[in-house]
Amino acid sequence: MAGAFLLVGSDGAKAQGRLDAQYEATLAGIPVGKGSWTIEIGDDAFSASAQGGTAGLLKAFAGGTGSGASQGRIVNGTLVATSYTATTTTSKKSETIRMVLAGGNIKDYSIEPQPPVDADRIPITEAHKKGVFDPMTGSMLRVPGNTELMAPDSCRTAAGVFDGRMRYDLKLDYKRVETVKAEHGYHGPALVCAIYFVPIAGYIPDRPVIKYLAAQRNIEIALVPIAGTRILVPFRMKIPTPLGPAMLEATSFVTTAAPPRVAKTQ
Repeated sequence: MAGAFLLVGSDGAKAQGRLDAQYEATLAGIPVGKGSWTIEIGDDAFSASAQGGTAGLLKAFAGGTGSGASQGRIVNGTLVATSYTATTTTSKKSETIRMVLAGGNIKDYSIEPQPPVDADRIPITEAHKKGVFDPMTGSMLRVPGNTELMAPDSCRTAAGVFDGRMRYDLKLDYKRVETVKAEHGYHGPALVCAIYFVPIAGYIPDRPVIKYLAAQRNIEIALVPIAGTRILVPFRMKIPTPLGPAMLEATSFVTTAAPPRVAKTQ
């Protein structure tokens, strides 16, 4: 599951903030990957980039790296992506996905090298490319208005995501508020939401991993705010697996607010 969710706001409040985070992925407590994520929220534009790779014992068996980036405008306080790129590289192959978006619709996308056509894959239609988020922008939850960021209603949302290959919905629901602490940086409240994965198109129905994720009722994500904004981003994500819990958790989470620019007056 490469991406997540965004709640569209309608207020035009300007805010600026930055996040520099480091994450560690574990499976049954064993380190399997590491990554970094940088987000910049300006008063009228945003950018986000992430990179990571396998770590520990997994690196010896299946070494790989990946990177992704998204950028766009801020319209009425809402993040509206204009481009998304993701590249994954293993010992066997390298693949790059590119997407161009406008107003929440996919205008163009490509996968290089072009994957072979699979007759069992549910086809993507034009309708599937409308009203969606890319995985990177979709990982940032926008809380509109002036309500409490950690309120249960902040979790109660859903969004459609298109990752260049698959179209799916992510539905969230409130679980609890807890305190989280990174080794470096953030120490404070986190909004914990349940996530339900609903595949729509672009996938092969018989794939065991799709069936498994769609059946899960115990996937959860802990979200914390980017300082100076009303945007919550993942601090930790936990997915049960037959081998034990898979977890992605921030080891460093440094977020800073920048004061909004004030228009000069004569």
